Amino acid sequence: MSDEIPIVNEQDEIIGHRRRSELKPTDVFRVAVLWLTDSKMHILLAQRSHQKINSPLCWGPAVAGTVERGETYEQNIIKEAYEEIGLIGIKFTKGVKFKQTGTGTYFIQNFLATLDKSEKDFKIQKDEVERVKWFTRSELRKEFSAHPENFVPSMKTYIELFC
Repeated sequence: MSDEIPIVNEQDEIIGHRRRSELKPTDVFRVAVLWLTDSKMHILLAQRSHQKINSPLCWGPAVAGTVERGETYEQNIIKEAYEEIGLIGIKFTKGVKFKQTGTGTYFIQNFLATLDKSEKDFKIQKDEVERVKWFTRSELRKEFSAHPENFVPSMKTYIELFC
């Protein structure tokens, strides 16, 4: 795992690299996200580890990771899917990319995949993920509406896009 991440401009072009610990508030970086649905159109969310600095114990997409030096969005999501929830050889499609400001400013490249798998069958990396859970779209909207503080800051945008 590299300690350096690409810093990009407003066109998502790499303009330099910086260590995570040295990021400036004005730096824009890249994040890859994988949205998993099953054949019944449930959405898999991952609860972030209690050890995470940003948004501990908050629900977010099944897989998410900051793109590191030398990686593409695609390479990062393949690596993170394996590391965080044990997925290998998943076939995904490229989804929408957008810029988000929250605990930093970053471009999020979304990837989409369909997978029928039980929650207990995912191999979770505990320093990244506490647990995973399949949500119906209505359950997710209702839960977010009642308790937005239990979700990552970008969840509002995700719900608008995917629910």
